[in-house]
Amino acid sequence: MSHRLEDVIALFDGLFLPRYQTRLVRGGDEPLYLPADEACPWHRVIFARGFYASALHEVSHWCIAGDRRRRLEDYGYWYLPDGRDAGQQRQFEAVEVAPQALELLFSQACGRPFQVSVDNLGEVEVDRERFQARVEARAERYVREGLPIRATAFRRTLAAFYQEGAGLEEAVATGRRRLGSAGSRPVERATDLPERSGV
Repeated sequence: MSHRLEDVIALFDGLFLPRYQTRLVRGGDEPLYLPADEACPWHRVIFARGFYASALHEVSHWCIAGDRRRRLEDYGYWYLPDGRDAGQQRQFEAVEVAPQALELLFSQACGRPFQVSVDNLGEVEVDRERFQARVEARAERYVREGLPIRATAFRRTLAAFYQEGAGLEEAVATGRRRLGSAGSRPVERATDLPERSGV
């Protein structure tokens, strides 16, 4: 099956716009999260340059961010660009394990390959295989212990559409049932995370 950006945007918006007033938006060079403001009535999860993997990655961050974080631009995180030193790279990897684990599960639900992102083009040597193992272990833990409610609903929506052949509306309805099973006001399992650096 082809992986069209229009489909993943429609799945996200159909699932989350009614309850969370949040849309998935194709952006420019850098991803960004923008809460609603006077100029725009909905929150925006903006992914980079029309990349499908970036869309899944940014949705992963949104699924983890708690209510307080979702009221802040880019969840209140500070950004550290490429060229991090070894300590900064370790910090980056520590806070990236959980969202990349969700991205891995979302990619599997779509039937797409997944590659970890170490996101550092500097001089520091990065152990990609070790980081990949940490991400995979965290994904397995999510499967065992449960995903945050929004991640559960999005993963189910993706699987319905990409694996089970459901149409867009049917897939969204499947995901909404997951959101609804948590009650009218879903309890967020995820807590606010430490500052992320450089995604």
